[in-house]
Amino acid sequence: MSSKLWGGRFTQPTDKFVEEFTASIEFDQRLYRYDIAGSKAHAEMLGRQGIIEADAAAQIIAGLDAILADIEAGKVEFSVALEDIHMNIEARLIDRIGAVGGKLHTGRSRNDQVAVDIRLYLRDEIDTVLGFLDRLEAALVTQAQQNLDVIMPGYTHLQTAQPVLFSHHMLAYREMIARDISRLQDLRARFNVMPLGAGALAGTTFPIDREWVAEKLGFAGVTRNSLDSVSDRDFAIEFCSFAGILMMHLSRLSEELILWSSADFNFIELSDAFCTGSSIMPQKKNPDVPELVRGKTGRVYGNLIALLTLMKSLPLAYNKDMQEDKEPLFDTIDTIKGSVKVFADMIAQMKVKADNMRIAAARGFSTATDVADYCVRKGLPFRQAHEVVGKTVRYCVETGKDIPELSLAEFREFSALIDEDIYDYVTLEASVNARKATGGTAREAVERELARLKDA
Repeated sequence: MSSKLWGGRFTQPTDKFVEEFTASIEFDQRLYRYDIAGSKAHAEMLGRQGIIEADAAAQIIAGLDAILADIEAGKVEFSVALEDIHMNIEARLIDRIGAVGGKLHTGRSRNDQVAVDIRLYLRDEIDTVLGFLDRLEAALVTQAQQNLDVIMPGYTHLQTAQPVLFSHHMLAYREMIARDISRLQDLRARFNVMPLGAGALAGTTFPIDREWVAEKLGFAGVTRNSLDSVSDRDFAIEFCSFAGILMMHLSRLSEELILWSSADFNFIELSDAFCTGSSIMPQKKNPDVPELVRGKTGRVYGNLIALLTLMKSLPLAYNKDMQEDKEPLFDTIDTIKGSVKVFADMIAQMKVKADNMRIAAARGFSTATDVADYCVRKGLPFRQAHEVVGKTVRYCVETGKDIPELSLAEFREFSALIDEDIYDYVTLEASVNARKATGGTAREAVERELARLKDA
């Protein structure tokens, strides 16, 4: 009596509210292209294996192609009564080509069907995200190349610590993004195995060729356990974990861009295209893009926790709870795609205020460590050198002077080891360029790194 494709066992229709409550079509309709791709490969395999007639397979494939064209032309209205994208497409296929359309579901279940759909979808989305990450990485490298002479204060505890090249600072974020790219590439390789053919949970009695379908769909292989195949959502959790780390990196950079673009720092200027104004204060230029990215980081963290909590108590194999995996995953994908894309464009157009950075780098006794290193080279143990420089800085605070402004006589009040050559060590350039080892902030080291990246 039921119009449901699974309704043979039931004598009463589904409660209207329950129908709406349990449906997923409102959000899983974005999987339509992948559901059709998986179904076409499955139908072709059924025909090749003689499980269904070759003519039936051809009719099914042609019908699916027509449905795809209708969906992309906006001619299809999905039905909540049909619950999800899989049932909507299958029901439309049967309407279009008749009972032969019902042969499509031979040898598979919605459980393995949705598992393959999500993997196909996520694989494409990962490739898109990787493209955006490449653009962001390139924007950071370009900023480093264009600002090799810019010295800025380096901070610890948000207190001036030592001078560094702005290029070095940009390349620090490039390192983070490179690790994010590597993580995502690892994930893509790890989950690129096909679960279709696992059936509901135990496999199928039909002589299907899973390996042929996997190759047809671009998978590296097939999953090895039917129970795990339909109940595994590690790949979705791992993607959200990757996304959380990525958003943490973007949030850290967002915080710096917000600070640097403020009147108090005035280190950079963000393009007007990435800022907004105030409805009441006409002078305001608000860094809305980095603020929003910083805020959206919490959203992505929440999606990861939602998925971990969803899966933590589920017995094998599939449970309806797992329908809740899609919205956190989809939202995470949408969030990071937008965030990385806008960041790549914003960083590429960012203007650097070199003079203001230099002035700030000259404040806060940023070359104090260089004086300590100088004393060590003269034979003083580092701990004693540390104390000498600490007293020197206290003197500077009391007299309102910076370290390079001290006379030789003043320096020698704290250590007789200090000679005239001290002034060769306490300039910003000397401090920066003394750090030549791999990974250091010296221009020489940064240029080597840029050359390495160019050749990579």
